[in-house]
Amino acid sequence: MKLTAITDPSGRPARQRGSVLVIVLWICIGLVTIALYFANSMTYELRAADNRVSGIAADQAIEGAARYVSYELQNYSTNGLSQLPDNNAFPCENVPVGDAHIWLIGRDPDGASSTDPYFGLVDEASKLNLNYANTNVLSYLPNMTMDFAQAILGWRGTNGSASLDYASAGYYEKNAGFETEDELRLVYGADMSLLAGDDVNRNGVLDASEKDTTGSGQVTPGLFEYTTVYTREPNFRNVDGTLTNLTDINTASRTKLIALLTAANISTSYYQPLTNSRPYAGMLAVAVRCRRAGMSDSDFLNLSTNLTTTTNTYIRGRVNVNTAGETVLTALIEGLNNGDESTAQADAQTLITYREQNTNNLNSLAWVYDALGTGNASLTALQRGDYLTTRSYQFTADIAAVGAYGRGYRRVKFVFDVSDGTPKILYRQDLSRLGWALGEKARQNLLANISP
Repeated sequence: MKLTAITDPSGRPARQRGSVLVIVLWICIGLVTIALYFANSMTYELRAADNRVSGIAADQAIEGAARYVSYELQNYSTNGLSQLPDNNAFPCENVPVGDAHIWLIGRDPDGASSTDPYFGLVDEASKLNLNYANTNVLSYLPNMTMDFAQAILGWRGTNGSASLDYASAGYYEKNAGFETEDELRLVYGADMSLLAGDDVNRNGVLDASEKDTTGSGQVTPGLFEYTTVYTREPNFRNVDGTLTNLTDINTASRTKLIALLTAANISTSYYQPLTNSRPYAGMLAVAVRCRRAGMSDSDFLNLSTNLTTTTNTYIRGRVNVNTAGETVLTALIEGLNNGDESTAQADAQTLITYREQNTNNLNSLAWVYDALGTGNASLTALQRGDYLTTRSYQFTADIAAVGAYGRGYRRVKFVFDVSDGTPKILYRQDLSRLGWALGEKARQNLLANISP
């Protein structure tokens, strides 16, 4: 009997028909795979595009935040600020700008420790100026050594004598003033543990990703936290848009001083004790003399707004005693008072306690005398120079922004100057490379608000 192949109605053998089916299935699988691949690629491309849009939104939010800070400083600081703006009147945390949000990463003026950043402006006058602080004062900052303090003075010195081997590093001492505090990186002996401490991302708190070198559970900052190069105070006042020079009490005539006392509704009998103590090294010495002569705080405030002890157009390097932290005040007092650490710490804490309890009485330097009292060694040391002020004119706005859906993180540091009456940006630095600096609380809040 002869066998014949089974065929379908079209006349093709079953084996051939099965092969065609397999080929068709493979083609279908290939097409589906290609479709899935392109769909997946488009999903990633869409997400990338969305991230780029969020990043652009965050960039623009930072530009808007800079204008916002400039506007607020214009309103608050006609003749400088004695204290930073209240955050209730000047929102600094999670402020919406379109679909993005911005934060101003600051420092708690009360010095309280926290696991989350404080939000607000940073007063540059609360720090020591690298271009004007002497070796003794700098050497008492945390982790500072006398060698590095001397290296700072050598870097900024103008005598042209190089005592350190910078040539091996491929450059030479600058022999000119610091232009930014980041320039400390170039000073002989600098390393990031000295400059940044534990606070690698420079947000003022110890983040989970940062090493706790002291085991205290609190951040140990470096020199970046306590130093600046921007403190500059005008030797004139802005009166209704007109700049008026202050009167130098050291050279003012009798007629001029009598006129100032009369204009401030102060008895002219104070003229004699004021002039008997000339010359004055700084305004704290003037304040102490007036208070010892019996002048009230309010009267001295009215008088001091028109007085100065120098003819320079600007006064540089003063520390704002109203906003400086305990570390800076201790270093300043200890450096001026022959290294008496225990006394310096006690007097620095006395100043901080007094200003916390007398927030409405900090407009003039007279309160420093009231806090420390007659015969105080630190008060005597502070009177020997022009070290203190109660006004600030330079502020850092460390602005972080996040776009829609918590994407597109950006961070830019701005330094604003209002010493000429109009806010100006002195310095701008992108800090996005330092990573997330808003703390875990802000991260969780952003995640909670992202729509599923």
